Amino acid sequence: MHPLPFNRRQAVVAVAAGLCASAWGAGPQDAYPTKPITLVVPQAAGGANDAIARVLAQRLTEQMGQSVVVDNRPGAGGMLATAATARARNDGYTLLVTSDSAHVVGPALYKNPGFDPLKDFEPVAPIATAGYVLVAHPSFPARSVAELVALAKAQPGHYTIASAGNGTLNHLIGEMLQKAAGIRLLHIPYKGSAAAATDVVGGQVPLSVQSLPSSIAFIKAGKLKVLGVVNPRRVAVLPDVPTIGETLQGFGEAPWYAMFAPAGTPAPVVARLQAEVARALEQKDVVDKLASVGCEPFGGTSAQLKTLVQTDLPKWARVVKDTGATVD
Repeated sequence: MHPLPFNRRQAVVAVAAGLCASAWGAGPQDAYPTKPITLVVPQAAGGANDAIARVLAQRLTEQMGQSVVVDNRPGAGGMLATAATARARNDGYTLLVTSDSAHVVGPALYKNPGFDPLKDFEPVAPIATAGYVLVAHPSFPARSVAELVALAKAQPGHYTIASAGNGTLNHLIGEMLQKAAGIRLLHIPYKGSAAAATDVVGGQVPLSVQSLPSSIAFIKAGKLKVLGVVNPRRVAVLPDVPTIGETLQGFGEAPWYAMFAPAGTPAPVVARLQAEVARALEQKDVVDKLASVGCEPFGGTSAQLKTLVQTDLPKWARVVKDTGATVD
C-alpha cells in the first residue's frame, strides 16, 4: 500500500463525502460531531505518533468545528490504551491514532494484548508514514552502519541500544538490525522515545533507533549523529544520509500511522472521518508540518487500511519469530 496520488486522494474525499451524505439517515447522528473528539495516542508525548496526531488534530478542529484533542496514554507498548479504546463507546467521539507497532506488532509480542486488531476496530484511514533513523551519541566511534557492525562483531553484547520500550517499533527495528547484521547489542527499554533520545544525547546510552519527530531537533543541533536511515529510501529532511539497506541489502521499514474507531461505530461516522482525514492530508500546511518532522501523508481509504492490517499482522509475526524478540 502506497500513498495515493493527488488526484486519487481527491476522489477519495469526494466518494467518502458522498457516502456520508447518502448514508446519513435522520436522527442524532445528523449533526456529528456535536462535542469534542478525543484522539487516543497509545504512546508518550514527543514521538512520531504524538507529532502526527497533533498535526492532524489541529486541522480536524478547524475543519469539523469541534475541538479534537490528543490524549497520550503510554504503557505496555501501546497495548493498554489500545485495549481501552476498543472498549470505548462506539459513537465516533473516542478514536485511536496509532502506529503499526501497537496495532500489528504488539499482538505478536504479547500473549494477551487485550484486543483483536481486526475484530475490535473499524479502520478509518491511514494518515502518514514516518522517517526512522539509527542514531548515536556524537562521541560514538562508528560513523556508519558498516563501522558499527565491525565494532559490534569485535565486542558482542558490549554496546547498548535504547528504545521507546519493550515491544515498540524501534525495539523491533533494533532486533531486525541485529539479525540482518549478525551482531548482538544490549537492549535498554525506556518509557517513551523522547526519554531514550534524551539519554543518548546525554551519553548514558550510545545508540538508539528513533523516529525523526523525536530526534530531528537533536540531529540538527549536532547532539545526535545519524548512522543510517531505516526506511527503504532516503528521507527528504536528510537527503545525504544513506539508508541502512545500502549497507545491509534488503533491510528497510516504512512505519505507518493510522486512525481507527471502536468496532460498531456507525458507517456514516466512519465515512465522515475518512473524508475529513483525506481532506486534511491535502492541505499544504499539514503536508509542510509533517515534512518538517520527517513524515509524509499516507492517504487512503478504510478498506485499504483494513487490507494493510491484514497483510502486516502475519509479516510482523514472522519478524518476531525470526528475531526472537521478547517483551521481557
